[in-house]
Amino acid sequence: AGTAAAAAAAGALLGPYDAVRAALAVLCAVAVAELLLRHCVRRFGGVTGDVFGGVAETAATTALVVLILG
Repeated sequence: AGTAAAAAAAGALLGPYDAVRAALAVLCAVAVAELLLRHCVRRFGGVTGDVFGGVAETAATTALVVLILG
């Protein structure tokens, strides 16, 4: 919640639409990362460094896609 609020505050510098878009990007990134983490835990029985790396890259990619398409 804090990260989404910070992203919205930073986006507010460019306008109200960008504030909503930035907060939405953070929320989507967290949701997709959580889904991937749950899938990996179910499939592998735990997490490894590769899973952490994949989750981080997936979250970053999701945030960028939402920001670009927003």
